[in-house]
Amino acid sequence: MIQRQILVLNSKSIESDYLSKLCRRFGTVLVAESLEISVARMGSSDVQVAVMDASLASFASGGGSFKKTTGIIITGGDEAKLRSRAMEWPADYYVDTCSFSLPVFDDLQFCKVMERALAHTRLKSEIRDARNALELNEARVKEVYSEIKEIKGLVNDNFIKELEKRIAIEAKYVWFQKEHRRIEKVLRKIYAANDASSLLDIITDIKDIVQAGGATIYVLDANEMLGRYLKPLVWDSAFLTHPEFSKFIAPIDAQDFAASVARLGREINVTELTFDKRLSRRYLEHLKTPLKSILGVPIMHDEEVIGVVEVYNKALAGKTTRAGFTREDQEILRGLSEHIGISMTKLNLIQYDALTGLLRPDPFFEKVIQKINSQSKRRREEGAYALVMGDVDWFKNYNDRNGHEAGNKLLRELAGVLKLSIREEDLLCRYGGEEFLFFLTGVKSLEEACLLTDRIRKNVEEHYFEHQEFQPRNNLTMSFGVALLPKKRLDASSPIGKSDLKLLAGEADLAMAEAKGKKASEPGPGETGERVLTKNKVCSYSREWVEEKGGGTIQTYRETSYREKRRYERFNASTVLMVKENGGFSVTKTVNMSLGGAKILSETRLPLAKTIDLVLVLGNKANALRSDVIYSDKAEGESPYFYSGLRFKDLKPDEQKGLEEYFLTCRGKDTDN
Repeated sequence: MIQRQILVLNSKSIESDYLSKLCRRFGTVLVAESLEISVARMGSSDVQVAVMDASLASFASGGGSFKKTTGIIITGGDEAKLRSRAMEWPADYYVDTCSFSLPVFDDLQFCKVMERALAHTRLKSEIRDARNALELNEARVKEVYSEIKEIKGLVNDNFIKELEKRIAIEAKYVWFQKEHRRIEKVLRKIYAANDASSLLDIITDIKDIVQAGGATIYVLDANEMLGRYLKPLVWDSAFLTHPEFSKFIAPIDAQDFAASVARLGREINVTELTFDKRLSRRYLEHLKTPLKSILGVPIMHDEEVIGVVEVYNKALAGKTTRAGFTREDQEILRGLSEHIGISMTKLNLIQYDALTGLLRPDPFFEKVIQKINSQSKRRREEGAYALVMGDVDWFKNYNDRNGHEAGNKLLRELAGVLKLSIREEDLLCRYGGEEFLFFLTGVKSLEEACLLTDRIRKNVEEHYFEHQEFQPRNNLTMSFGVALLPKKRLDASSPIGKSDLKLLAGEADLAMAEAKGKKASEPGPGETGERVLTKNKVCSYSREWVEEKGGGTIQTYRETSYREKRRYERFNASTVLMVKENGGFSVTKTVNMSLGGAKILSETRLPLAKTIDLVLVLGNKANALRSDVIYSDKAEGESPYFYSGLRFKDLKPDEQKGLEEYFLTCRGKDTDN
């Protein structure tokens, strides 16, 4: 047996010693502090795996010193730098990364990475050795076939069969090499994925590799009503814009192919479907083409099933074949599912919506309950809480005109706008389809909750979304419903539960329906004809009205539309700012800014309704300004800081011009990203 050799390339002696100790489990270890020393120590010997610190892992600097059969593992504490370094290496190298930071380090994770690298190295070496032994390439294959035709009548059949067997072996290795490169490309995508959307984009690659007509990726989920069930993140190769649970989910105990894979943790590879009880209505009614064959494998994490990946209808030369998926297809899908499981766990798709990256409803409610209960335990005066339901206006119109893919892109972009529109202490989730649910904390009244909500509404209204000019009123907007959690319920002895929040969400939904004009109503005093559905507004639900008038059903809810008086576009710009206090300047920074003022993070509470002097640094220029303090509130949690709002006072023309030029730079950065 050939002794494995592993190179540890790291200039930090403590890290180098630690990694060397781990690597000795797998073979002989060579240690080097620089690329030059590593080249000298390797000599002509084969190194199976090189464990390289990110600072020394540049391919341009010394990647050519390593053979293509050497597996590369890049270590370091900065994950963004790890991914950047990995992408520098050509596709025909096997490159993996492992986050490394002493004294905290996951030995088990490193060992798994090392085992994968050694497996790939062994596979590449076997392919190389096989090619060298056969001394054949694709051109030689054609020559041999030609020679066979010439000498076929002169030699015996056994010799011909042996030649044909050797040619078949060579052809299979050539095919395997090509497939291996394609698989490595998919693995790179999986580990480079930094959100759910980029991970699920591999669905097309999976289809191509196993030559399938369609593919689905599920995640295992659970709720009070359905229990445990499989929810498709991608169904038959397409993202679900409006998940219709009754059509696409699979309860874990159902007679269903995917459910049986998840329940038993076993793979299936089926071609005889006629009398199979697992052929449920989902497959019969909602696949793009009739099901002829199916291959499904579980997605695992720590020996637990967390999802399923399945492919449909094996095709050869573009035509569906009844022979079904091969053993090689099953092995490939099994291998890919292992890596998908690691990435899904890293991205926490159990808690976050795959399309938008926002919290899903159940984890959202759990975090809300934790936040309310933790604040109650500390007996902090945080004011009241509100739930806000938001819905995209005329979204069906957008989808029908521009297509589902454009609708998905819109929801992803909208999620980013909504995240930037809420405060640090607030929570946000995708409630379903084009509906979003917000949790606002520390609001002192229903009016304040509506004011904060209208800021969100206005940010959406003022943001440009592609194709919005074809929407009604030539803009993409949202309508919102606000409901306040009553103080009486907060003061009650029993803790807040999910049922309380779902009741509150229902009230916010009723208010949102009014905001969207879904509730039929007669023209008001002085109005004639039908009521115009304006949408794009904020309505609130008032529980006090029901309590005052009596009765157990909701028949009326108060509607108030609050419009913020902000005149200027706001930019999320963080820059140095100095505030004059007690005869000196304290250094702080901005959170966001506009031509009208700025929100800043300060160490002390600033005096309200007072004009203060400040120095604002824009690029390489310091600007002396004056401003009024509009508010100064304590940040949430244990943070010692305060959020303060400043309104610029008596801006001079050159000061305003400097701000405008700085904001143009900010807008350019946003566009680049």
